[in-house]
Amino acid sequence: MKKIILSAIIVFNAIMANAQSVPVYQDDTKPVEARVQDALSRMTLEEKCRLCYAQSKFTSPGVPRLGIPELYMSDGPHGVRMEINWNDWGHSNWTNDYCTAFPALTCLAATWDTELAMLYGKSVGEEARYRKKSILLGPGVNIYRTPLNGRNFEYMGEDPYLAGQMAVPYIKGLQSNGVACCLKHYILNDQEEFRGHVDVKISDRALYEIYLAPFKAAVQQGDAWSIMGSYNCYRGIHNTHNPYLINDILKKELGFKGAVITDWGAAHDTKQSVFYGLDIEMGSYTNGLTTEATGFGYDDYYLGKNYLKMAQNGEVSMDIVNDKAARILRLIFLTEMNSKRPYGSINSPEHVAACKKIAEEGIVLLKNDKAKNGSKLLPIVPAKYKTVLVVGDNATKPLCPGGGSSELKPKDEVSPLRGIKERFGNDWTILTAQGYESGRSRYDGADEIPQSLQDSLHDDAVEKAKKADLIIYIGGLNKNHFEDCEGGDRRFYNMSYNQDKLISDLAAIQSNMITVITSGNSVAMPWLKQIPALIQNWYGGSEAGHALAAVLSGDVNPSGKTVFSYAAKLEDYPSHKYGLVGYPGVEPKDVPEALKCADGENPKSADLLAKFAANQKAIPEPLSNAHLNTSFDARTHGGKGNEQQVYAEDIFVGYRYFDTKKQPVVFPFGYGLSYTTFAYSNAKISGKQIAEGSTLTVSIDVKNTGSVAGKEVVQLYIGDDKASVVRPAKELKHFQKVALNPGETKTVTFTITTDDLKFFDEDKHEWVAESGTFKAYVGASVADIKAVLPFTL
Repeated sequence: MKKIILSAIIVFNAIMANAQSVPVYQDDTKPVEARVQDALSRMTLEEKCRLCYAQSKFTSPGVPRLGIPELYMSDGPHGVRMEINWNDWGHSNWTNDYCTAFPALTCLAATWDTELAMLYGKSVGEEARYRKKSILLGPGVNIYRTPLNGRNFEYMGEDPYLAGQMAVPYIKGLQSNGVACCLKHYILNDQEEFRGHVDVKISDRALYEIYLAPFKAAVQQGDAWSIMGSYNCYRGIHNTHNPYLINDILKKELGFKGAVITDWGAAHDTKQSVFYGLDIEMGSYTNGLTTEATGFGYDDYYLGKNYLKMAQNGEVSMDIVNDKAARILRLIFLTEMNSKRPYGSINSPEHVAACKKIAEEGIVLLKNDKAKNGSKLLPIVPAKYKTVLVVGDNATKPLCPGGGSSELKPKDEVSPLRGIKERFGNDWTILTAQGYESGRSRYDGADEIPQSLQDSLHDDAVEKAKKADLIIYIGGLNKNHFEDCEGGDRRFYNMSYNQDKLISDLAAIQSNMITVITSGNSVAMPWLKQIPALIQNWYGGSEAGHALAAVLSGDVNPSGKTVFSYAAKLEDYPSHKYGLVGYPGVEPKDVPEALKCADGENPKSADLLAKFAANQKAIPEPLSNAHLNTSFDARTHGGKGNEQQVYAEDIFVGYRYFDTKKQPVVFPFGYGLSYTTFAYSNAKISGKQIAEGSTLTVSIDVKNTGSVAGKEVVQLYIGDDKASVVRPAKELKHFQKVALNPGETKTVTFTITTDDLKFFDEDKHEWVAESGTFKAYVGASVADIKAVLPFTL
């Protein structure tokens, strides 16, 4: 018995001794900061520097000597991209890298549902974790400034508050799996044209109030673990290593503790990368998609051997070296060295259901007037029709491939035609017509389509329309180059492939026509008066067809709301009122002339130039060395390599411009119809005054006055009656989506704080709320206000 007890004691002591011998950095029961400091104390200078640049297309190294693993990254944000080769851009052609393709982020934003954003992030995070990824490159929160931006479908619209509040739960859900988000693209990367070098001129106020706001929310409320620096420039310096944007604002003002990662190929200079805040360099000497310069290895990266040499020579302080290494170690400990993270799952029934739910709730019913037969076409009553024509290339075209780095390889992608056939196939004779040809989904150029083929497809659709009792047109944009696609912007506001004429010709034959626009952008609608029903469908991912069919049939009542303003023509958008200097940019010598205002109420060009010149002086001269490659940038991203762009519309982006100027739009921000109706009543505010540190409560009753269950997005805007600066008529500050059964009433409540009243004071460099009279606007959209409640500060 004594021998047994003695053996047990020996074993116990051995276990305890072994436990005590585990280094702190390997023990994930210890605080992350303690692990970081312990690891730093054990690392050599070479190991610290080597953390900072890639070892393959989508991995960066760890510290093999210490058993610290590498980081595995994957494109997102709508799903986990198929595997890419280790050292080139080719697909690896694995047979086990299929994913669930979730709806594009414009669709998620259009749900206005933060719980769905959490579900989205959690689900895509589970898939990333199953695929053994450390970092998913998303979400994107760049602002919808121009409808020509090829990547708007990856973002969350024109309002910074909405984008931020939808990004925060996405990030929390994603990171709950031990997979880091990589919030992108920081910052002012609001177009693809000239993206690699265009130098954005913008006021501090517009920077803070509009473009920085969603990043701030994601960092401070969402605790984003990493951020991707953008390709473009600000104040003459590339954003991915910019002292003002990264060191001063992101890391000091916002308190960001994570790692800054380049967009692929966004770094341009060793000294700027070292001193201006970059932590991990990826994809240098490439265009981030398909091409790369020859003769460069990973050690030739800007944070490669040149950085190490500078550190060895004492040109870089150890504070900088340790800070970069600490941020990367923190990322590794939260992901790859986190034993508590779940194992994940992929293509599960739960993920497919989440995909369908998000797609359904994001669909926006834009128009549902009575047709010539005297009734509304939606929801469809199958018995009213015998022969239905489904026409349009997007009815069958796969829309998960293409689009650039957000391309996906879904296990299944339900097309709209398939969804319609599965839902209505037993009720109708369904005819189909392609209507037009769009070519392959590719992001390295557009296919040339013979006009004779387009004419033939057009004529075929028109002939079949003569036989149909109902037409369902499914068109819009796609993931081809110069459409909704990375690497290039749309070339015009109208839809491609002569769709405007096709829609008009079809509507002239059969007035019972439902038009479905699949896109991540607004489009010109010269045919709008001809059609009774219009749906904004977005890119719905794996379950796109099932979601659309559910809304068409009424199985799901549409509840999506627009996330950007639909203007009648391109020139109506404030970013396009200044010609080429507003978009896409001009050579520096042409900026003064180009800034002659098209809108006399905006600042004069001389005032703008003086302001930007003063801001430029606040930044140190760009560091440079021989390891700079601007010619490659210009060659791969278009333009002459020195274009400048002025955000002359300032804070008046989207509805902030249209609403303030009282300029009509086709469809306003926050707008969407339902198959039921809602009544607002009994609006109240808890007081007439608010002071710093106090709050006011706004409440309103919302009743479903129709005959079917539905959901309404109640929106709260704030307007400042009089201020020392020009302010928008109103700005979104809160929203809530509420589900109501027929006849049911619910009270929706919002809490107003003084932060909701503030603007950014450029002179003081702080947020300011001025005393005076304000109004709380409660409505169903920015243009459909149900109650106005005044109060004073």
